[in-house]
Amino acid sequence: MILKTIEKGWWGFVDMVAQLGWGRLMLTLLLIMMLGGILNIEHMTLLLSLVAILVKVLAIGKHRAEQEADRAIARSEKAEQQAELEALQRQLAETRMSALQAQIEPHFLFNTLSSVCQLMETAPDKAVVMQKALIRYLRSSLPEWRDSPGETRLGQQVELSRAYLEIMQLRMEDRLKVCIKVPPSLQSARFPVMMLQTLVENAIKHGLEPKAEGGAIEVDAKVQDGKLRLAVRDDGVGFPDQPGQGMGLANIRERLSLLYGTEAELVLEAPEDGGTLATIAMPFALV
Repeated sequence: MILKTIEKGWWGFVDMVAQLGWGRLMLTLLLIMMLGGILNIEHMTLLLSLVAILVKVLAIGKHRAEQEADRAIARSEKAEQQAELEALQRQLAETRMSALQAQIEPHFLFNTLSSVCQLMETAPDKAVVMQKALIRYLRSSLPEWRDSPGETRLGQQVELSRAYLEIMQLRMEDRLKVCIKVPPSLQSARFPVMMLQTLVENAIKHGLEPKAEGGAIEVDAKVQDGKLRLAVRDDGVGFPDQPGQGMGLANIRERLSLLYGTEAELVLEAPEDGGTLATIAMPFALV
């Protein structure tokens, strides 16, 4: 019972000292020492004062340690929340990228199969050649679409578009002229899957096919100011501003934003001599 009373009194003394500010504590100790002098117990009051000061110092250290621990826990929780948020953002971006990719693949396949069907009625021999070209295209492109939904080599995308343009030349014959100027040094540059193909399809569908005499399409790539600039130019009728014809370009812009943020852009221009110039500018990096 006595030990419990002493223990209770001790911890009550510790709590009281810990809660007092330094000013009030020193004033209290001064009064206690003056009272000790009157009662002739100076040594006891001095010892009590030293113990009180020591308890106060230890209490401050403990409080600071608890505050630091709380801050460390808060930082850890914030870091975990940030990591979870970034993981969710990555998952969302990947999901949106897959959805955008799913919009692109059927677009090219349906257009090409439609061309094959048309040629089977008018020129079966050409239809067979186009069908074989399509098979070659699919054999090389489908693994890329599935294994690299974000980026791949620019050279791979150029070859895919080259195959597509060969198919379209079979259909348009002398009405389509093709010029591809992508230097070997840029073949291994990183480039988003199917973006070049979308620009080429737009140039054919909206620029050159509607033009009675057809025209030319040029694909050019270069590095300027640390950025890869891929341009697709045609001398067709231009890109009309009609509902439903901008989905592919909106798709490109959204994918560029997901992949590179504000570091990439798609720019459309109308050259003075006619046609359309579409340029993708993005950070240059090798695979």
